[in-house]
Amino acid sequence: MMDIKNLVPSIWRRSDRALRQTEENPFYGLQREMNRAFDDFFNGFSLSPFGAAEGRFGSFIPSLDMSESDKELNIQVELPGMDEKDVEVFLTEDALTIRGEKREEKEDKGKDYYHMERTYGSFNRVVALPQGVDTEHVEARFKNGILLLTLPKTEPAKTRGNKIPIKAQ
Repeated sequence: MMDIKNLVPSIWRRSDRALRQTEENPFYGLQREMNRAFDDFFNGFSLSPFGAAEGRFGSFIPSLDMSESDKELNIQVELPGMDEKDVEVFLTEDALTIRGEKREEKEDKGKDYYHMERTYGSFNRVVALPQGVDTEHVEARFKNGILLLTLPKTEPAKTRGNKIPIKAQ
């Protein structure tokens, strides 16, 4: 019997490792489903008057771009309006966790009025990493609301694949 995941084009699945992790440890899938359930449940609630915070921070999920070369893995996370002190990065052998909190306070004083608005939002992104990442030499840089992470590969990971020449008959 053919496995259904083999029918999905490999361009749509980041790596077979993430699929294998879910198959080997059912808690990865359970955790993902629980996170999705809580996100769906709390998205319907507004914690500020007239839903002011919901549009800006209620479902704040930073955009993440990842690219890979023979030598390293590069991750770019867009965090507009945030500083490096608002972000934490944690690394294990098989996952990278990026979490942070975004806060904004607006104060408007006039002759006959005073208006103060505070909004908060937090995020937590977990990225499954391929085998062969050198966790000792990871570099993180933050500039203009962009977090850049460079994760070098270990020597065995760099030389893992061999190109096979194709002969015409």
